[in-house]
Amino acid sequence: MSAAAQRVVIIGAGQAGGQTAYSLRQAGFAGTITLIGDEPAPPYQRPPLSKAYFKGEMDAERLFLKPLEYYAEHQVDLITGKAATAIDLAAKQVRLDDGETLAWDRLVIATGARPRRLSVEGADLRNIAELRTLADVDHLKKVAMPGARLVVVGAGYIGLEAAAVGVQLGLKVTVLEAMPQVLSRVAGPEIGAFYTHIHREAGTDIRLGARLEAFEGIGQVTGVRIQGGEIIPADLVLVGVGVLPNLELALEAGLVCGNGIVVDADMRTSDPDVFAAGDVAWRPLSHYGREGRLESVHNAIEGGKIVAAAIMGLPAPVLDVPWFWSDQFDLKLQTAGLWTGADETLVRGDPQSRAFAVFYLKEGRVIAVDAVNSAPEYIVGKKLVASQARVAPGELVDKSISMKDIGARALG
Repeated sequence: MSAAAQRVVIIGAGQAGGQTAYSLRQAGFAGTITLIGDEPAPPYQRPPLSKAYFKGEMDAERLFLKPLEYYAEHQVDLITGKAATAIDLAAKQVRLDDGETLAWDRLVIATGARPRRLSVEGADLRNIAELRTLADVDHLKKVAMPGARLVVVGAGYIGLEAAAVGVQLGLKVTVLEAMPQVLSRVAGPEIGAFYTHIHREAGTDIRLGARLEAFEGIGQVTGVRIQGGEIIPADLVLVGVGVLPNLELALEAGLVCGNGIVVDADMRTSDPDVFAAGDVAWRPLSHYGREGRLESVHNAIEGGKIVAAAIMGLPAPVLDVPWFWSDQFDLKLQTAGLWTGADETLVRGDPQSRAFAVFYLKEGRVIAVDAVNSAPEYIVGKKLVASQARVAPGELVDKSISMKDIGARALG
């Protein structure tokens, strides 16, 4: 650790920002740490928002990454309910929205991402909601009463998770997806077809290739108009059509940005004393030989650990393959790796049994796996992805051969 690195300021009190602070203290950093969050809550988990928290099975405090007492006990100055408004790289200062300025030796930008807004007629009507923060879900829970008509725009992880909870809460749910399959950004057609069937079987009206034209209503949304003129009645609309990285502060400060803040393998930006982590970072994806921006818990945790190691002058942690998960109804989808670019897809098990896996190969090597209620396939599959292992296709689809044996042969 450089002797000058005695003041670390972290903008963004989400998973990545919180992890940076925790890892710094765990590694023995003795300087000051200031963690700035624009929400009133301390760092918390976001994945349960569209699942257990929305369903009422988890209270807010159980979402917190650390108990409130942690921050005082570990001398982390947690500032909540305030936003950073400017970064001065030359003076090494951050300005907050109340006019306060904070000096730093190392700065970490972990500002995350925000939901993409729809620029269509009626988008400002009441009861058109997003699902990104505690406040978003608290509002949803107040209006999501049994019998209410919920229209979900976007069939990604969040949209389908919220749709599943909506059905379980007794809502009448319609999902509108512009693409020809659900989960099109994150999974192949086999997984998309499976989840479409599961949701329709549960009573969800899933519309594929549905193009949104406008929201209807006076003051409050009453319907969603799609291409062709049909109006789908709605008491509540949830929009989940992706996110945009919050990189405005970095751009205004003069840091190099693209579809995210550009960082190197140490999560260091174009300014050597400034780092970025989490959803906002455009980082090297070492397992795939390219760069990209990941929106995941894994990415936030790993990025925070990498930043802390770099600030402390310690070796970087061993990099994990990207991993994700989604809980819908009684199904757990676990994903390891990134499936795009695959030239071969293999299905292990029968989707009708509600327990199966899809392996994605490129030039004979396993680059990703989607496992539905199939822990062994996920656990071994993740190792195969990490090693870019070659596996005989006939073995992968043969359920009489255990995943343990497949892994042992492929990994030596």
